[in-house]
Amino acid sequence: MAASLRDLLELRQAYPLSWSPDGATLLVASDLPGTTQLFALRVEGGEMEQLTDYAEPVSGFHLPDGRILVEIDEAGNERTQLHILGEGPLVSDPRFNHWTAHASKDGRRLAYTTNRRNGRDFDIVVRELASGEECVFEIGGYVGVDSISPDGRWVVAQRGNELAGDYDLLLLDVDGGGIEHITPHENAAEYGSTVWGAARLYAATNEGRDTMAIARFDLGARDWEHVRESRWDLACFGAGGRLLVVANEDGYSRSDDLPFPGDGVADHFVFSPDGTKVAFGFSTTTEPQQVWLHDFDTKESRKLTDLGRVEGGVEPTLHRFESFDGESIPVFLFSPPGDGPFPVVATIHGGPEAQWQPWYSSGFGAFTQHLVSRGYAVAAPNVRGSSGYGKRFQALDDVEKRLDSVADLASLHAWLAARPEIDGERQVVYGRSYGGYMVLAALAFQPELWAAGLECVGISSLRTFLENTSEYRRGVREREYGSLSDPELLDSLSAWDRRDQIRAPLFIEHGRNDPRVPVSESEAIHRELVDRGVRCELVIYEDEGHTIDKLPNRIDCFERMVAFLDEVLV
Repeated sequence: MAASLRDLLELRQAYPLSWSPDGATLLVASDLPGTTQLFALRVEGGEMEQLTDYAEPVSGFHLPDGRILVEIDEAGNERTQLHILGEGPLVSDPRFNHWTAHASKDGRRLAYTTNRRNGRDFDIVVRELASGEECVFEIGGYVGVDSISPDGRWVVAQRGNELAGDYDLLLLDVDGGGIEHITPHENAAEYGSTVWGAARLYAATNEGRDTMAIARFDLGARDWEHVRESRWDLACFGAGGRLLVVANEDGYSRSDDLPFPGDGVADHFVFSPDGTKVAFGFSTTTEPQQVWLHDFDTKESRKLTDLGRVEGGVEPTLHRFESFDGESIPVFLFSPPGDGPFPVVATIHGGPEAQWQPWYSSGFGAFTQHLVSRGYAVAAPNVRGSSGYGKRFQALDDVEKRLDSVADLASLHAWLAARPEIDGERQVVYGRSYGGYMVLAALAFQPELWAAGLECVGISSLRTFLENTSEYRRGVREREYGSLSDPELLDSLSAWDRRDQIRAPLFIEHGRNDPRVPVSESEAIHRELVDRGVRCELVIYEDEGHTIDKLPNRIDCFERMVAFLDEVLV
């Protein structure tokens, strides 16, 4: 018998965060208690030991002296504060964000980014852990700590620029106070994922090419050289003199440096203090993320956690369909057993600079497997604008080209309808965040196509979204969506401008404390549709933000979604 939706949502995940200084224990994040908390896991095996029990989800890492830094916000507001486990606050001001914390290997310094100067611009703070003395680099804009050198002398900051898909690296001299721009380039290019080596710095970059390659920066000569290239995006990780390169091949993780345990997605790579081992999280579409350990000396891998999997789960098949202009669009298709025709739920990822990948997320993974067990097909496209397929493809939806990505959904609808196992009259569109924008746009610009919509924390009006989102996010989003200085363009790209065309039943979810997409975006479209007599259900979780982090809320939300589909797809 197929697992219930509740059982699927209650499957737990775990992934590593850091090693203890002696290399004997991993700090692990797991939602075993219902929200993500911190656990200790012996590398040699055994049960996880729970270390934190907060009402809110947390993250963190080991400091070199063995203490544990805890990162926590309040009810999903994303204003992260930094605490020391068992001691109390280290960096705490609930008015502001404290993100991307990194500690130097020698234990002297902690670097993080914060917008405490004016609530809008982010600066880098380097804190002496012993004395509390701070060195502040006023950079401004949207900037984060990418890495810190083992001796704490240098901090690499990643800064977003005015163009979409354009990121620089800045080298901060903590002792001298200088800021050096080490990635001068023309046109849009990304730099990030830095790893420190002996007198060298490695980074992933797509400067001068379409996909991300690995380049090496010589700290003496101050120049870059490409050292690994691929037709797919590459990322690099490392410590202790070892470099690990991972490719994103059509969404699947591949590496020549270590074997992965199947077709899925690997992430959260953390290296042992001596660099001889790496722990990582690994997930497939039928198994939530679990902790794996690879030993480079013995070339053996072991699974350290086993918190369950989907019995009888369905893996997707990868296809491509041709869109309106001939662009090839990848789509993962989950099909139930039998001949059909099946109703289908098309799920659109957020971002938009993101990618649907074949792994079991705590919400969508469960929802997908449950729908398939009930006779639904599920299609997960990576429409134009998605990452993972090169910067040309990623830029195809920027600003005035926004509706081209919506047009991809019409082509997806036609491709699905032409398949004999799909019921072309019962196609549903579903998405979160930017995916929620896509749901509303599909219903507004293609009202004749879609039988229903499921929309979570979505944008109904790009203009009011930009006016009301957190101030520090506005500039970042304007690069993708257009500027508030051109409100006519923003309106023309928004579902709100064509709200009178929406006629399909719509389910909406939002978190009251969402700092990214204001809850007013959902309240406005709900009020409009209800006033016009369109079936529309809105649920707001008072203790959530942009994501649904608490298990009871997640269960409630997805059970409501299934009940909604049962009612409207008769």
